[in-house]
Amino acid sequence: MTFLELVKRRCAIRHYAPRPVEAEKLDYILEAARLAPSAVNYQPWLFWVIQDPAEREKLQACYSRAWFKEAPCYIVACGDHTCSWKRGDGKDHMDIDVAIAVEHLCLAAAEQGLGSCWVCNFDTDLCRQVLRLGPAFEPVALIPIGYPADESLFETTRKLRKDRADIVRVDGF
Repeated sequence: MTFLELVKRRCAIRHYAPRPVEAEKLDYILEAARLAPSAVNYQPWLFWVIQDPAEREKLQACYSRAWFKEAPCYIVACGDHTCSWKRGDGKDHMDIDVAIAVEHLCLAAAEQGLGSCWVCNFDTDLCRQVLRLGPAFEPVALIPIGYPADESLFETTRKLRKDRADIVRVDGF
C-alpha cells in the first residue's frame, strides 16, 4: 500500500470487535509513535497503554460514550511541558509534537488493520487523577485501538475534506 493509500484508509473508527490487539501489533504502532519528529528532537511525550479491564473501566469514566467502551485497548497520549521546546514568543510546541506522534500511531494502526480514533473532548482532570499524572504532564488525547467491528469501515467511513483549491495557495500572498 502506498502512503497516500494508507492516508485514505485511516479514519475514525467508532465501533470495535471484541478481539484483543496482539502485542506485536501494539509494539509496532508504538514504535511508529516513538520515531515521530519533534521540535528540537525533545520528544515531549509519554504514552500510557491500558488493556486491563479494571484499568480500562477507570479510563472510561473520562469519556463515557458507548462506542468508546468497545475498544479492547486505549493509548493515552500525554505531553510533558518540562521538556518541550518553546518558541521565542513562548509558544509551547508540546501539543504539536504529541499530535505528530499520535498521527504516526494512528497511521501505523491502520496499516496493521487496526482502528483508532482521536478523542480530545474528555475529562482531562479525571484523566490526570486516573493516571496519577504530575503537574508537568498534560493528557492530550485518548486513542481507542482495536479491530473494527466491520472491516469495511475503513472504506465506508465518510471522509469529508475541503477541495485543494480551498486550502492551497501557490506563490503570491
